[in-house]
Amino acid sequence: MVPLLNKDMRKFKSICLSILLIASLSLFAQKEKTDATVQKIRQEEMNNSKVMDIAFHLTDVSGPRLTVSPGFTRAANYAVRQLKSWGLTNAALDPWGDFGKGWELQRSYIAMNAPYYKPLIGIPKAWSSGTAGLQSAEVLLVSAKDSVALEAYRGKLGGKIILLETAYTYTQSFLPDAQRYTSDKLKSMADTKPAERVPIDTAALRRRREQLPPNIRPLSVPALLRIMAKNDGAIALLSGSARSHDGTVFVGGTGYKPTDPENLLDFALTIEDYMTIVRLLKTGIPVKLELDVKTKFTTDDTKGYNVIAEIKGTDIKLKDEVVMLGGHLDSWHAGTGATDNAAGCAVMMEAVRLLQTLGIKPRRTIRIALWSGEEKGLFGSKGYVKKTFGDPATMVLLPAHEKFSSYFNLDNGTGKIRGIYLQGNEGARNLFASWMQPFNDSGAKTVTIANTGGTDHSSFNAVGLPGFQFIQDQIEYNTRTHHSNMDTYDHLIEADLKFNAAIVAAFVYNAAMSDERVPRKELPRPVASQRGF
Repeated sequence: MVPLLNKDMRKFKSICLSILLIASLSLFAQKEKTDATVQKIRQEEMNNSKVMDIAFHLTDVSGPRLTVSPGFTRAANYAVRQLKSWGLTNAALDPWGDFGKGWELQRSYIAMNAPYYKPLIGIPKAWSSGTAGLQSAEVLLVSAKDSVALEAYRGKLGGKIILLETAYTYTQSFLPDAQRYTSDKLKSMADTKPAERVPIDTAALRRRREQLPPNIRPLSVPALLRIMAKNDGAIALLSGSARSHDGTVFVGGTGYKPTDPENLLDFALTIEDYMTIVRLLKTGIPVKLELDVKTKFTTDDTKGYNVIAEIKGTDIKLKDEVVMLGGHLDSWHAGTGATDNAAGCAVMMEAVRLLQTLGIKPRRTIRIALWSGEEKGLFGSKGYVKKTFGDPATMVLLPAHEKFSSYFNLDNGTGKIRGIYLQGNEGARNLFASWMQPFNDSGAKTVTIANTGGTDHSSFNAVGLPGFQFIQDQIEYNTRTHHSNMDTYDHLIEADLKFNAAIVAAFVYNAAMSDERVPRKELPRPVASQRGF
């Protein structure tokens, strides 16, 4: 009996080894195929890139892209046409819910004409009203630190241009505007431990604060002054910022909801122009400005729309599963939204073009989304996630939630991808590290457990879906282009965008072709603050 048992064991071991050998050979062949495809993606992008042409059409051709504005509509329609022309299916403008009033800046002029003439660098805040022609008026300096002191000016603001005294100080920086991540900084990010505290997402906090009803949100002195100035019949307000200098104006705006009253014109000025006026007025020298601003509000369609399109999956078992990629298409109005976020949208569109050009037949469906309403609170992605996958307020999930693999987002400017944030999803680390490996030679290899927020991948994480943002070199994003009049095509770096398109296409390809979906974290608890999205 013993010899027979040994013979059976030898046979069993031989079968097991054969199975392991076949599996190893299969995995090796699959890796070779994947590596070859990634190299084809890189070569196609290097030799035949269309990413800058896409960026040109989204910026110079389309113009500023506030949600529910003519510029956004031009860019969205262009994107739909292009995606269709590349063979993507179901390419369309997909409504996500109500946004509010459309707004467009049609004319803008501001200058000082006393005590001497000086052109000023300023941009009206979004959703401001116009001047109904050229206006010339004195500037009134309001010195009030609280609502009690502000009452002294009631009834005195009519026919004036109002400036709330704020002492901004321009401090020269000896750092370059544009910077790339150092190796030490990237190592620090890679070494981040899960238990380390994540920096507060101040942008998200601001958005939540703005969404509070007026009877709950405490009004600041500037907000009270805006109401008083409008009631008194003032012509305009002037705003300053320590960030706005050297010809760069950082500017936003609010008042887009259908029920919001029309805003008084509010001009954001550079610190140099703003403080010139303050100093003159404080020494008793009268200042007069002339303004000519024309704006247009639209309310015929207050819905928000995302651009959605697909490359259909081909695997009979996996074709109903979805891999998504995207970025937000809306922008602010001072520039043409090149780094925030035509860069991300152009890269995502180029990534799907690459996959189509190479004739790749993904096992899972690949779905691209270009979001609207991001700048006012991630509205487009939140609305899409809620109607498609589940509601973060209740965590009542829809069937598509189970069929979802992953979402990849790009929204940090023109800078080169250096890695990816895991958003606390440790299970995806080795997978992403292997997908990043072909790009290690070009400086993309950092995988960090850290979270980053403030953009559309957060909407997916809110319902427990794997959503990720890539790490990008900051370049001059926070110092010069983010939400400013300098956010234009000329601030895009072609080599970086081409590299980004290749790496995004590779990640999407890997996610669509893998046997398993990207690992998930535990489902989050319902978030009451998400109600209404």
